[in-house]
Amino acid sequence: MSEDVGRDLVNLLTGWFFSSGGERLLIVLFALVALVFVVRLARRAAARHIGDADLRYRVRKAITFVAAFIGFALILSSFSSRLGGLTVAFGVAGAGIAFALQEVIASAAGWVAVLFGGFYGPGDRVQLGGIKGDVIDIGVLRTTLMECGQWVDGDLYNGRIV
Repeated sequence: MSEDVGRDLVNLLTGWFFSSGGERLLIVLFALVALVFVVRLARRAAARHIGDADLRYRVRKAITFVAAFIGFALILSSFSSRLGGLTVAFGVAGAGIAFALQEVIASAAGWVAVLFGGFYGPGDRVQLGGIKGDVIDIGVLRTTLMECGQWVDGDLYNGRIV
């Protein structure tokens, strides 16, 4: 009787490992172990052949980052047929996050446009939202101005930072 149980267990395990999901899992595990081995060799080679400590650190970090990306892509590509429902969940979550953060996203897009478009920079006199002043700082969410005019005659600063 114990031989039958042992045989059934072996048949179950071999059936699972050699099914499409089991084969994929074994191949992915083997590929990840090989990737870890290659990364360790590459990091050792970088440590051995690069003399500058800062450059060596950056190269080793880049190797680790690229390996993590490759491993993640390998896992996703091998199990992509089973992730269909997960992509829908990510899409719905992304839409919800985008709706909740629409002002922040618009501010970041405006910051990129101002920064790379050359519309104005620090030190320029501008009028934004009815407030005239000199630009002190251009941040991701806001532009800081040293206000001038209003209740002070001429182009003198009135002391407010807006």
